[in-house]
Amino acid sequence: MSIIDRWNEARSRIDRAARESGRDPKTVSLVCVTKTFPGAAIVPLLDAGQSVFGENRVQEAREKWPDLRKRYPGVELHLLGPLQSNKVKEAVETFDVIQSLDREKIARALAAELGRHGRPMRFFVQVNTGAEPQKSGVRVEDADAFVALCRDELGLPVEGLMCVPPVDEQVSPHFALLSAIAARNGLSRLSMGMSGDFEQAIELGATHVRIGSAIMGERA
Repeated sequence: MSIIDRWNEARSRIDRAARESGRDPKTVSLVCVTKTFPGAAIVPLLDAGQSVFGENRVQEAREKWPDLRKRYPGVELHLLGPLQSNKVKEAVETFDVIQSLDREKIARALAAELGRHGRPMRFFVQVNTGAEPQKSGVRVEDADAFVALCRDELGLPVEGLMCVPPVDEQVSPHFALLSAIAARNGLSRLSMGMSGDFEQAIELGATHVRIGSAIMGERA
């Protein structure tokens, strides 16, 4: 299968999962994850009309996307990986959405940088639903307070939550937990579900699914 065949297949599966859940497929955004792939591999997707992409590293995105965005100005770029404080300025210059907001220090640095930069950005708070010590994300028990800090004190436009469930556990309880946290905080967007489980995520309310290998192929 070509990359466009895989993209069309993923879109068909998203549509089917949404309809089976009684949802409009337009309420689910496909974030195509292009980390480690060069710009040339992404061009066919841009030509086909895919416009929302995710990258894990600020530096890689800065090297790859400026030229592509000149040629395809409608792109929306999401940062999915953890953000280091020394990369905040570059992240604000490069991305439209940061999905991995999870620390007060970074939130304060972002608020200050946005004040200087004056450009609109949107944010998701990453929640570590599996309490995995090696993984990014605010703890479940701290999520409400962190969302309040970001929105109310710092004025960051937090619009949703993101999670990456443990690889060795059933994903549905993690997706349901994230949905419940979002609901009680009045957040309408949920970034959950990847190549192996995005249909379950859509069933449980995902508005953004992050699909990499199912479209791009296996990474080297």
